[in-house]
Amino acid sequence: MSNTTNITIPDGESYVTRHEDLSSLHGMMDKNFLEYASYVIKDRAIPDIIDGMKPVQRRILHSLKQVDDGKFHKVANIIGHTMQYHPHGDASIGAALVNLANKNYFIERQGNFGNILTGDIASAARYIECRLTPLAREVMFNKDLTEFTDSYDGRNLEPLALPAKVPALLMQGVEGIAVGMATKVMPHNFNEVLQAQISLIKGEPFQLYPDFFQGAFMDASDYQDGNGRLKLRAKIEHSKDSTKAVVIREIAPSTTTESVIQSIEDAAKKNKIKIASIHDYTAEFVEIEVTFQRGVNVDKGIAALYAYTDCEVSISPNLIVIRNNRPHTMTVPQVLQSNTEKLVNDLKKELELDLLKQENLFHAKTLEQIFIEERIYKTIEECESFEEVISAVEGGLAPFRPLLKRDIVQEDVEKLLEIKIKRISRFDINKSRLEIQEIVDKIIVILDHLCHLRKFTIDFINSLLTRYGAQYPRLTQMDTFKHIDVKNVALKNVKVAYDRGSGMLGSSVKADETLACTEFDRLVIISKKDGLIKVIPIPEKLYIGKGMEVYKADKNQMYSIIYRDKKKDTIFAKRFMVSRYIMEKEYEAIPPGCRIDKIYTTYGVIIKCEYEPAKRQQVTSCEINFDDISKRSLTARGFKVTDKKIKKYTLLERGSDTPTVVKVNSTDDEEIANASEETDDVVVKKPLLNRLIKQVFTDAKELYSGRTFEVLDSTQKKVTSPKTQVANKKPTVVVEEVPVVEVKSEPIELDEPLADPIVDEVTTQPIPVEEVVEIAVVEKAEPVKLSEPEVVIEVPVVPEVESVEVPSFEEPITELVNPPQEEIQTEVLSEPIVEVKSGSTLKSGGYRETSAEERERRAKRFFKIDEDTPFSLES
Repeated sequence: MSNTTNITIPDGESYVTRHEDLSSLHGMMDKNFLEYASYVIKDRAIPDIIDGMKPVQRRILHSLKQVDDGKFHKVANIIGHTMQYHPHGDASIGAALVNLANKNYFIERQGNFGNILTGDIASAARYIECRLTPLAREVMFNKDLTEFTDSYDGRNLEPLALPAKVPALLMQGVEGIAVGMATKVMPHNFNEVLQAQISLIKGEPFQLYPDFFQGAFMDASDYQDGNGRLKLRAKIEHSKDSTKAVVIREIAPSTTTESVIQSIEDAAKKNKIKIASIHDYTAEFVEIEVTFQRGVNVDKGIAALYAYTDCEVSISPNLIVIRNNRPHTMTVPQVLQSNTEKLVNDLKKELELDLLKQENLFHAKTLEQIFIEERIYKTIEECESFEEVISAVEGGLAPFRPLLKRDIVQEDVEKLLEIKIKRISRFDINKSRLEIQEIVDKIIVILDHLCHLRKFTIDFINSLLTRYGAQYPRLTQMDTFKHIDVKNVALKNVKVAYDRGSGMLGSSVKADETLACTEFDRLVIISKKDGLIKVIPIPEKLYIGKGMEVYKADKNQMYSIIYRDKKKDTIFAKRFMVSRYIMEKEYEAIPPGCRIDKIYTTYGVIIKCEYEPAKRQQVTSCEINFDDISKRSLTARGFKVTDKKIKKYTLLERGSDTPTVVKVNSTDDEEIANASEETDDVVVKKPLLNRLIKQVFTDAKELYSGRTFEVLDSTQKKVTSPKTQVANKKPTVVVEEVPVVEVKSEPIELDEPLADPIVDEVTTQPIPVEEVVEIAVVEKAEPVKLSEPEVVIEVPVVPEVESVEVPSFEEPITELVNPPQEEIQTEVLSEPIVEVKSGSTLKSGGYRETSAEERERRAKRFFKIDEDTPFSLES
């Protein structure tokens, strides 16, 4: 639908203009703006939770991997190569590469890449070089696990996300501004992040705090796991060369030495800090020397630097990432949970791919060995067609099918037929067997890793910590800052004068009497004529009238006044404080019709009041001790002193000044400089392992625990099937004081064995102990007394036992103890130490040497053995 409008122009011609409906325009704007906003959020500014990278950073790393040959590459070449994938200009790619390289994790630098401390920019791209770090090559790339998509022009393929095996998002941190949202993720320490992953897998509590490349001090009391607020301070030390100078050794993040110096100079121009000089000696490390003027306390000067300059800054983190193709606000534990889940899945996929590769190699090597050793190639000499050749080879291999893990297909036969006569004639049987045995050993190791995926993941993380952890120590020191009140560190650099002749008040008024104030002070004006009191800010120039008294506002200041009733000449005394007030509002300190004679602001004032002479007057004076007068409110009446007329007031005791009460966490200058505060215990939440990760561990164990591989033995005739050795610990079952144990049918699978495997005396093969452990329900029964109460029975875990009667001990109850890993012990143990527990008291028990018959007799007393029991009592 459209509207038609006739437009007439001066020459008389008429044109018809068609406009689209207004709703169509709104729809077009909404659609285009939404597409633009989505593009900026997803493809430019916000990082992905999977690899922690923005698209431009991901494309840079992908380009570096494609050209990686171990040597340095010109940054200009890398920028040009990245433009195959990035649709924007070279300037954005160069800036992103320099920023990524300065974080020292994935890109190694050579040349001037700028300085994050001073704010200096990098040299031109044609002068500097870079390459991938060993850490990046190890943890950021794997083609088999990477999903690719077409680049913006369709000529190339780029990764949707890199298969990162480290929480790169938390390690590097990132900032980005998109349409309607912004992200600010704080960087964290490499070692602490990986240790937190281990704690997460083990189900132990952990707490992560940011760690900045600039160092400095950090107060994380308001930090909320990736959100909240952080306070950061520069590291300031007393100079060794001068008692009036300090040296800034580290600066706060988000600042540079240039911005810090500029903030100090601005504060000095506003007379907030009195400095004599400032020098910047920064090179590799920050060194800014600030010298204060004479008369300035250095500790108070440091507090003023924190209060008025960029030596202290606040940062508000905002953890927004792209998750499942949408922006989400998350916390640090949630991001770490997601990255750990991905790490476990990626390691499992890599092991499965490696297992498939080794299985195929085992299949090919075994077929080749059989084909040559059994001389199956001779069966094809009389074949007249290719089909007969295939059939002859398949028939010759058929008797050996039990040695293979999969069926023989035509492709396998064709590969055997491609073997050259030269290779057959030089075939080494022993070498082939050794190669097959090596493949089987590798498969056994891979299966062991798959059955113990939790342990394998932890070992992988520990290997990264061992190799790279020393390169990334913590730089930012945790601290709790004491609040610095700017009112208490402000300089008294404002001179306020009151001209009694003209009645003018202000900082630009010239008079003999002045008040030294700070920019935060307020003034109390008291009128002696009518007792009106008003509190005002410091004016530049203001008329307040004659007959006024001006004081600096202090909520702890005591005012002592003597006022008289104008009609009756009655004298009153009053003490009060101006502690609560509204700015520029007038308050009546005395009743109407009275005037103030005297005002004092000190304690211990004693006034002598001399009466006017009168007939038959015996008492000629009285004394007023203001310390004896009760304090009243601002608008209350005073206490009556006398009805007689006063001729003269004489000050007998001047009193002392009121001590100033400063609202600073520390009243001592040294405490201000060396502020330290006890903090409350931090409540650390214990993380729960994600069910998805638990399921991955369980599935891998169930899927691969029963896998076996058959290989020809040394005689070539006997076929053995060695089982995968999935246990590396010795199991120890300590009998607990429970009368009856009833076994349920619900299995619980252990991801790790409890102890070393038991060695069978006959076969000398380790018996796998990672079997199903049944849930035991304890029921009450009469205890059975034993003659030797502290004997601990050591047996492997028995699956599918219907009921077991266990006698109780009168001595301390023993609990299941998981001893540290040891070497496989022989059957007779010589005095191993076992921790036993009785209530809250720990005791130590031990083994004694017994014969096989004695152990079998005792085992029959304690356990019911049926025909399905898969172990021997002697073992």
